[in-house]
Amino acid sequence: MTEAQDTASDTALRTTGGAPSDDEVPAHGLPTPLLEPREGIPPVVAGEDALADVIAAFAGGRGPVAVDAERASGYRYGQRAYLVQIRREGAGTALIDPVGCPDLSGLGEALTGTEWILHAATQDLPCLRDIGMRPSRLFDTELAGRLAGFPRVGLGAMVESVLGYALEKGHSAVDWSTRPLPDPWLRYAALDVELLVDLRDQLERELDRQGKLDWALEEFSAIASAPPTPPRKDPWRRTSGMHKVRRRRQMAVVRELWTARDKVAQRRDVSPGKVLSDAAIVEAALALPPNANALGSLPGFGQRMSRRQLEQWQAAVDRAKALPEVELPQPGQALAGPPPPRAWADKDPAAAARLSAARAAVSALAEQLHLPPENLITPDTVRRVCWEPPAPADPDTIAAALAGHGARPWQIRLVTPLLAAALAG
Repeated sequence: MTEAQDTASDTALRTTGGAPSDDEVPAHGLPTPLLEPREGIPPVVAGEDALADVIAAFAGGRGPVAVDAERASGYRYGQRAYLVQIRREGAGTALIDPVGCPDLSGLGEALTGTEWILHAATQDLPCLRDIGMRPSRLFDTELAGRLAGFPRVGLGAMVESVLGYALEKGHSAVDWSTRPLPDPWLRYAALDVELLVDLRDQLERELDRQGKLDWALEEFSAIASAPPTPPRKDPWRRTSGMHKVRRRRQMAVVRELWTARDKVAQRRDVSPGKVLSDAAIVEAALALPPNANALGSLPGFGQRMSRRQLEQWQAAVDRAKALPEVELPQPGQALAGPPPPRAWADKDPAAAARLSAARAAVSALAEQLHLPPENLITPDTVRRVCWEPPAPADPDTIAAALAGHGARPWQIRLVTPLLAAALAG
């Protein structure tokens, strides 16, 4: 039994795995509203001279650097950053406008070797990398909270339960591409990095107490070194409501409308959903309208849509209707892995039995360790190993298979015995 398992078995920690209970009052009393940054709202850095001053200040700072980024999801095309917030001891807080300063590689280089603290790092790293900021070391406070067994791991919930402060929650989904940014939004943004260093330090101590700090460090290293996610194949297949579309000709309509919408959204720099809704695309695919008038009578097309726009969308429908049979999309994507688990019982009952045993064992150990099962090992990895077990299915080959699917050493040590038993059974 590992030290973490010993810790988790302590009855005093049973409610939430060692982290404070969701309904416990923090040791500091009722949460204190955090209303203003310590040094006030810093000016927004939007020019090269001001950026050079920030780079010099942060290069001379001490300790880790807290980093956050604000995007305009739902308003603009893509996931670019519209504000970057950083804080470091000795340098204070800086708010940087990536529109005015699109290349932050100089700042990234000045912080080389410094630990970056982010909350839900995988959400912000892609947009930070696009502007030249790539951490070599990081600490993810959201992931740390998951591993430590916290029931709620949003930044506000973590700051409240760990540090006893209440963060403002009102501006998380605003249009951060707005210029100039209002002071209340800037205050909110500055406060998001105000306590990240303090949160990181407390979480490190909690993870160390539970015997999970090495696990977290392996996870953080994997995130920092992971390559960018490749573009998704056939992204049009993720159109909401796609399950209603059964015929290949209708699927072609979805593909043509999705592609046309994406080009318009990219050209106008707006969220695709603001150009044409997914629901409207599916309605057009199901109806296969013969002309723009018929298209205009469908939900999502008739309200305040110009004749030119209707004809633009009808042209996409007509292109799909004119495609030869051989060019129509296939009903489903080619699977790169095992089939959906619901089909296993019919396709391979033995594999279904292996998966059931493996899932039960993983869930039981995750509960004992007070962490989500998906953080103990990804469900996709369990499915792949159970569908095509290594031969022979011994601990060495199972460990190698897990490593090949990207499992970290701590996960391999804990999960290999479970899968060995499931595969043997």
